[in-house]
Amino acid sequence: MKLKKHPILLLIEQGEGVHLDFKFEVSDAPKIARSLVAFANTEGGTLLIGVKDNGRIAGIRSEEEFYMIQNAAQRFCHPEITFQTKEWQIKGKKVLEVTIPKGEKIPYKAPDKNGRPKAFIRIADENMLVSGVQMKIWQNQKTRKMIRFSNNAEEKALLVCLKKKEQVSLTELKKNCGLSPFKTERLLAGFVILGLIKIKTTADGDFFSLENVPELGS
Repeated sequence: MKLKKHPILLLIEQGEGVHLDFKFEVSDAPKIARSLVAFANTEGGTLLIGVKDNGRIAGIRSEEEFYMIQNAAQRFCHPEITFQTKEWQIKGKKVLEVTIPKGEKIPYKAPDKNGRPKAFIRIADENMLVSGVQMKIWQNQKTRKMIRFSNNAEEKALLVCLKKKEQVSLTELKKNCGLSPFKTERLLAGFVILGLIKIKTTADGDFFSLENVPELGS
């Protein structure tokens, strides 16, 4: 009879990614808070504490790991992050599994390296700062602000830029469309909400592609 693999080994085999992060230890509450909010702002995920980046099990070194995570969630995550934990014994070592669900109060923020509250999301196996466009999308969805396509000169200018390539970066749009960075971000957020364009966020930034192209008129 074949023995079942330990659940932690099965998780480790998946490797770090959008839904999974390995942490050798928790010694910096603001830093772990960034991981918590990144998962909550994206699709939820799992932290394995006591596992090195290469997947080797090191084990947690003290009971303080849980309290550090709790402190990070309560003091450094805004709004506070909820999570669940489970302790596993494997190969004579203890691993702490921390499960963070997708949040219901997005956007969640945590201190950046300069101590300023910022929103983070999970991209591949990294925690990335949220772009201005995505923040505006969340803000509009939260306030349920009515968005309309008015076919004005600024909207037309942005759509013309978007038509030039199958996929256009935010950097290119800010540079080439003749609009202020703020205006570009605000219009793009509105277009995404209206379903006119799609947004794809990568480690290299935001990229946009046309979805339903309106008639621009004269």
